Amino acid sequence: MDATDTPPRPGLSPGDPGYRRIMLAAATAGLASFNAMYLTQSVLPAIHDGLGVSPTTAALTVSATTGMLAVTVIPVSILSERIGRRRVLQVSVVAAAALSLLLAAAPGIGTLVAVRALQGIAVAGVPAVMMSFLSEEIHRDHLGRVMGLYIAGTTLGGLLGRLVPSSVLGFTDWRGAVLAGGAVALLLGLVCAWALPPQRNFTPKTLTLRHELAAFRRHWRDRRLIALFILPFLMMGSFVSLYNYLGFRFTGQFGLPEAVAGAVFLLYLSGTWSSARAGALVARYGAARVLVTGVALTTVGLALALVPNLVITVLGVLVFTASFFAVHSTASTLVGQIADRDRAEASSTYVMSYYLGSSVVGWLSGYFFQTGWVALIVVLVALQATALVLCLITTGRTGSR
Repeated sequence: MDATDTPPRPGLSPGDPGYRRIMLAAATAGLASFNAMYLTQSVLPAIHDGLGVSPTTAALTVSATTGMLAVTVIPVSILSERIGRRRVLQVSVVAAAALSLLLAAAPGIGTLVAVRALQGIAVAGVPAVMMSFLSEEIHRDHLGRVMGLYIAGTTLGGLLGRLVPSSVLGFTDWRGAVLAGGAVALLLGLVCAWALPPQRNFTPKTLTLRHELAAFRRHWRDRRLIALFILPFLMMGSFVSLYNYLGFRFTGQFGLPEAVAGAVFLLYLSGTWSSARAGALVARYGAARVLVTGVALTTVGLALALVPNLVITVLGVLVFTASFFAVHSTASTLVGQIADRDRAEASSTYVMSYYLGSSVVGWLSGYFFQTGWVALIVVLVALQATALVLCLITTGRTGSR
């Protein structure tokens, strides 16, 4: 790391110049990037019908984005150590949103998947860098609150990316639907790029392969971080799997119109609330209780989704969604706190695992869904049981209450 005689400035606190701007940037970064990332998920049944492909193939339009994000996130985070977090965030959020506008022109499933893969590369800079950016620029006492705001922004962004396209399906096809969602993503991306304040505590590093390998080895020797790196693979894999095929469940099993079935994504608002509240819950009850209780509740929610009743299924998805985002917000904050050195490498490893789970599990689970809804849910419950064990390992070694 380049040496410097200038000590780091205290992190931003409420009342400091730039604190409100960084809060706006954190929120809109999540809004824009996750809007772009999940534009096709709510219209998968329409893509299935319009392009004549199977549900599993249609789901590749989601997995291609998250898969390329997972592959790209570590190189992008390393690059940010040299050129700065702010620059990476600005380019990433605008490029990812702009690519959304090209989706409507895709002539077939191959081109559509290819553009979605490019979006994954473009959007990688936001989840790769934002956690490190906030950890460096926000005072430790307020990090949980602002990190929760970013996670809340991702939930609202995911909601917009799904709700806007699904809501216009009643009077247009999937192409017009994703075009409408892409326009919203671009507007939010431009606001984020403008709102990001200058960096105060960033020190450029001289990048060497030896140093980067040493940083990753150091993180993977910490059993707390190992558990936190595997946890998001299981949790996000379950989350995306549930929402990928929920629309098919609603339209097929319960006979809902596509536009009405898309309204299920309003349940994301429960994740917006829980992620924003996670910091306060940790302060009151401790990270251990929040993580363990959150994963236990996701399992309960999945079990409720087994019941062949629309109301109970929606209730189960509500419980699952709120609990998932509380766990994600808490776990991502713990990574930034435990990794007091080379935070970008630690955060990017967490994010890589998160989106590998989204891509790999989200796609493979389609084969269980083809067997039946019950088979899908049983597999997801097994993943949550494994995640619960990891939470017990993590919280048993962090000293959390």
